[in-house]
Amino acid sequence: MPHSYELPAALLLVFGGALSCFAGYRLFKITLAIYGLIFGAMLASSTMGVSNTTGMIAAAIAGGIVGALVLVFAYFIGIALVGAGLGAIVAHVSWGAVRAGDPPAALVIGLAILGAVGAMLLQRYVIIVATAFAGAWTLIVGAVTMAAPAAERASRLGDVWILYPTAPAPGASWVPIAWIALGLVGTGVQLGVTGKKR
Repeated sequence: MPHSYELPAALLLVFGGALSCFAGYRLFKITLAIYGLIFGAMLASSTMGVSNTTGMIAAAIAGGIVGALVLVFAYFIGIALVGAGLGAIVAHVSWGAVRAGDPPAALVIGLAILGAVGAMLLQRYVIIVATAFAGAWTLIVGAVTMAAPAAERASRLGDVWILYPTAPAPGASWVPIAWIALGLVGTGVQLGVTGKKR
């Protein structure tokens, strides 16, 4: 996306992450729409060249709308995808804590499948944990993006802002600790307050 859209996108990540982290189960369809919008926009805009600003914006808007609609209308698929996404996040974070680089594809696929199956069997609890931890990660990605000095961002990225959802702050050892702490707080809030059965 063009660099000038970085702050609004980061604000959307913080808002969507907080909503997911602390009220993801109660507002699950809204949470699915927000994540569909984010992932659809991220994937679609990445297909355009960095010099094609209009194409990147159009692709982000179209991809975001399609992603939001797909996840909202495919509720059970969305639940399975949330579980699979949580499994993939666990694979990346745990592998990154042990070794450098990306985890093996078999580990990511295996944990994604386990997450999808678990999400379907234990929907309420998996949704609460997945939305709390996914929301915490999204909130941290947005907050780190907003906090980084503008000159440093501009020199690193040129005039294009690229979302790296699995690596928001390279070399910052506090990020996994903050993610786990915030995810646990979000899980507690949802289990105790916002995610209670009516």
